[in-house]
Amino acid sequence: MNLPVITWKGEGIDDIEILPNLPHNLLNLLAETNGFILHSGALHVRGATTAPDWHSLRAAWHGTHAFHILYEAVQSSDIPFAQDQVGDQFLTRDCTILRLEAETGEIEPVNDSLEDFFDRVRSDISGFLNVGLSHTMEPGQLLRAVPPFCLQGSADKVSLRPSPATEVILWHAELAKQIRHIPDGEQVEIKWTN
Repeated sequence: MNLPVITWKGEGIDDIEILPNLPHNLLNLLAETNGFILHSGALHVRGATTAPDWHSLRAAWHGTHAFHILYEAVQSSDIPFAQDQVGDQFLTRDCTILRLEAETGEIEPVNDSLEDFFDRVRSDISGFLNVGLSHTMEPGQLLRAVPPFCLQGSADKVSLRPSPATEVILWHAELAKQIRHIPDGEQVEIKWTN
Protein backbone atom coordinates (compact mmCIF):
# COMPACT_ATOMS: atom_id res chain seq x y z
CA MET A 1 0.00 0.00 0.00
CA ASN A 2 1.43 3.34 -1.04
CA LEU A 3 0.97 5.64 1.96
CA PRO A 4 2.28 9.14 2.67
CA VAL A 5 5.30 9.61 4.96
CA ILE A 6 5.52 6.51 7.14
CA THR A 7 7.65 7.67 10.08
CA TRP A 8 7.51 4.49 12.17
CA LYS A 9 6.82 0.82 11.43
CA GLY A 10 5.88 -1.97 13.82
CA GLU A 11 8.08 -5.01 14.11
CA GLY A 12 7.03 -8.39 12.73
CA ILE A 13 3.74 -10.05 13.63
CA ASP A 14 3.95 -11.94 16.92
CA ASP A 15 0.22 -12.23 17.71
CA ILE A 16 -0.63 -15.03 15.30
CA GLU A 17 -3.80 -16.02 17.21
CA ILE A 18 -5.60 -12.76 16.36
CA LEU A 19 -5.08 -13.06 12.60
CA PRO A 20 -8.01 -15.44 11.78
CA ASN A 21 -10.41 -12.94 13.41
CA LEU A 22 -9.42 -10.04 11.14
CA PRO A 23 -11.13 -9.08 7.87
CA HIS A 24 -9.03 -9.98 4.83
CA ASN A 25 -8.24 -6.39 3.85
CA LEU A 26 -6.89 -5.56 7.32
CA LEU A 27 -5.00 -8.86 7.44
CA ASN A 28 -3.38 -8.06 4.08
CA LEU A 29 -2.39 -4.59 5.29
CA LEU A 30 -0.77 -5.98 8.46
CA ALA A 31 1.02 -8.69 6.48
CA GLU A 32 2.60 -5.92 4.41
CA THR A 33 3.47 -3.64 7.35
CA ASN A 34 2.54 -4.72 10.87
CA GLY A 35 1.15 -1.34 11.82
CA PHE A 36 2.70 2.06 11.29
CA ILE A 37 2.59 5.75 12.09
CA LEU A 38 2.14 8.42 9.42
CA HIS A 39 3.56 11.95 9.70
CA SER A 40 5.01 11.54 13.23
CA GLY A 41 1.63 10.72 14.77
CA ALA A 42 -1.07 12.05 12.42
CA LEU A 43 -2.37 8.48 12.07
CA HIS A 44 -1.37 5.31 13.91
CA VAL A 45 -2.45 1.91 12.57
CA ARG A 46 -2.15 -0.80 15.21
CA GLY A 47 -0.35 -4.09 14.61
CA ALA A 48 -0.87 -7.78 15.35
CA THR A 49 1.56 -7.70 18.25
CA THR A 50 1.45 -8.39 21.96
CA ALA A 51 3.68 -5.46 22.95
CA PRO A 52 3.87 -2.58 23.37
CA ASP A 53 0.24 -2.14 24.47
CA TRP A 54 -0.15 1.22 22.69
CA HIS A 55 0.54 -0.55 19.36
CA SER A 56 -1.28 -3.83 20.07
CA LEU A 57 -4.49 -4.45 18.17
CA ARG A 58 -5.33 -7.18 20.70
CA ALA A 59 -5.00 -4.75 23.65
CA ALA A 60 -7.27 -2.18 21.98
CA TRP A 61 -9.83 -4.81 20.96
CA HIS A 62 -9.80 -7.35 23.84
CA GLY A 63 -7.60 -5.91 26.59
CA THR A 64 -8.41 -4.44 29.99
CA HIS A 65 -8.98 -1.04 28.41
CA ALA A 66 -10.60 -2.29 25.18
CA PHE A 67 -12.69 0.38 23.50
CA HIS A 68 -15.92 -1.60 23.80
CA ILE A 69 -15.35 -1.57 27.58
CA LEU A 70 -14.51 2.14 27.70
CA TYR A 71 -17.32 3.36 25.40
CA GLU A 72 -20.98 2.38 25.42
CA ALA A 73 -21.42 2.91 21.65
CA VAL A 74 -18.57 0.57 20.67
CA GLN A 75 -19.48 -3.07 20.09
CA SER A 76 -17.20 -5.93 21.12
CA SER A 77 -17.00 -6.96 17.46
CA ASP A 78 -15.78 -3.50 16.35
CA ILE A 79 -12.06 -3.64 15.51
CA PRO A 80 -10.20 -0.48 16.65
CA PHE A 81 -7.50 -0.63 13.98
CA ALA A 82 -6.26 3.00 14.04
CA GLN A 83 -6.28 6.34 15.81
CA ASP A 84 -5.53 9.92 14.84
CA GLN A 85 -3.16 12.24 16.68
CA VAL A 86 -5.75 13.40 19.23
CA GLY A 87 -7.05 9.90 20.01
CA ASP A 88 -10.16 9.67 17.84
CA GLN A 89 -10.44 5.99 16.95
CA PHE A 90 -11.18 4.30 13.64
CA LEU A 91 -13.15 1.06 13.86
CA THR A 92 -14.23 -1.56 11.35
CA ARG A 93 -17.80 -2.78 11.74
CA ASP A 94 -19.17 -5.08 9.05
CA CYS A 95 -16.54 -3.70 6.63
CA THR A 96 -17.67 -0.09 7.26
CA ILE A 97 -15.15 2.31 8.78
CA LEU A 98 -16.42 4.33 11.75
CA ARG A 99 -14.86 7.21 13.66
CA LEU A 100 -15.22 7.19 17.45
CA GLU A 101 -15.00 10.77 18.67
CA ALA A 102 -12.93 10.11 21.76
CA GLU A 103 -14.02 13.14 23.82
CA THR A 104 -17.76 12.54 23.40
CA GLY A 105 -18.06 8.81 22.65
CA GLU A 106 -20.10 9.51 19.51
CA ILE A 107 -19.67 7.25 16.48
CA GLU A 108 -20.06 8.27 12.84
CA PRO A 109 -19.48 6.37 9.59
CA VAL A 110 -16.60 7.75 7.50
CA ASN A 111 -16.03 5.19 4.72
CA ASP A 112 -17.57 2.11 3.15
CA SER A 113 -14.32 0.14 3.18
CA LEU A 114 -10.76 0.06 4.45
CA GLU A 115 -9.55 0.70 0.90
CA ASP A 116 -11.69 3.87 0.68
CA PHE A 117 -10.37 4.98 4.06
CA PHE A 118 -6.75 4.72 2.96
CA ASP A 119 -7.52 6.30 -0.42
CA ARG A 120 -8.78 9.37 1.44
CA VAL A 121 -5.76 9.32 3.78
CA ARG A 122 -3.49 9.26 0.72
CA SER A 123 -5.30 12.06 -1.09
CA ASP A 124 -5.72 14.52 1.84
CA ILE A 125 -4.59 13.23 5.23
CA SER A 126 -4.85 16.56 7.07
CA GLY A 127 -8.27 17.49 5.64
CA PHE A 128 -9.81 14.02 5.91
CA LEU A 129 -8.57 13.29 9.44
CA ASN A 130 -8.74 16.95 10.53
CA VAL A 131 -5.18 16.80 11.86
CA GLY A 132 -2.20 19.12 11.73
CA LEU A 133 0.97 17.78 10.19
CA SER A 134 3.25 20.17 12.08
CA HIS A 135 2.94 18.26 15.37
CA THR A 136 5.67 15.76 16.16
CA MET A 137 5.15 12.97 18.66
CA GLU A 138 7.12 9.95 19.68
CA PRO A 139 5.63 6.50 19.02
CA GLY A 140 3.19 5.75 21.85
CA GLN A 141 2.08 9.37 22.26
CA LEU A 142 -1.09 11.28 21.39
CA LEU A 143 -1.86 14.98 21.64
CA ARG A 144 -3.89 15.97 24.69
CA ALA A 145 -6.15 18.97 24.03
CA VAL A 146 -6.63 21.31 27.00
CA PRO A 147 -9.41 22.37 27.13
CA PRO A 148 -11.11 19.53 25.21
CA PHE A 149 -12.21 20.29 21.64
CA CYS A 150 -15.81 19.31 22.45
CA LEU A 151 -16.26 22.38 24.63
CA GLN A 152 -17.80 25.29 22.75
CA GLY A 153 -15.33 28.05 22.03
CA SER A 154 -12.27 26.04 23.08
CA ALA A 155 -10.81 25.52 19.59
CA ASP A 156 -9.19 28.97 19.40
CA LYS A 157 -7.44 28.72 22.80
CA VAL A 158 -6.59 25.03 23.00
CA SER A 159 -3.18 23.78 24.06
CA LEU A 160 -1.92 20.56 22.49
CA ARG A 161 0.83 18.61 24.21
CA PRO A 162 2.21 15.15 23.56
CA SER A 163 1.26 12.68 26.30
CA PRO A 164 1.37 8.89 26.69
CA ALA A 165 -1.36 7.39 24.48
CA THR A 166 -2.86 5.26 27.26
CA GLU A 167 -3.29 8.31 29.52
CA VAL A 168 -5.02 10.30 26.77
CA ILE A 169 -7.31 7.38 25.85
CA LEU A 170 -8.39 6.82 29.46
CA TRP A 171 -8.88 10.55 30.04
CA HIS A 172 -11.08 10.80 26.94
CA ALA A 173 -13.15 7.77 27.94
CA GLU A 174 -13.78 9.22 31.39
CA LEU A 175 -14.71 12.63 29.92
CA ALA A 176 -17.12 11.00 27.46
CA LYS A 177 -18.72 9.00 30.26
CA GLN A 178 -19.19 12.10 32.43
CA ILE A 179 -20.70 14.30 29.70
CA ARG A 180 -22.75 11.59 27.96
CA HIS A 181 -26.12 12.79 29.29
CA ILE A 182 -25.43 16.52 29.28
CA PRO A 183 -27.49 18.31 26.58
CA ASP A 184 -25.65 20.29 23.90
CA GLY A 185 -25.08 23.89 24.97
CA GLU A 186 -25.21 23.07 28.70
CA GLN A 187 -22.44 24.55 30.82
CA VAL A 188 -19.92 22.20 32.42
CA GLU A 189 -17.10 22.73 34.86
CA ILE A 190 -13.92 20.72 34.46
CA LYS A 191 -11.66 20.27 37.45
CA TRP A 192 -8.08 19.30 36.62
CA THR A 193 -6.56 16.86 39.07
CA ASN A 194 -3.10 16.46 37.55
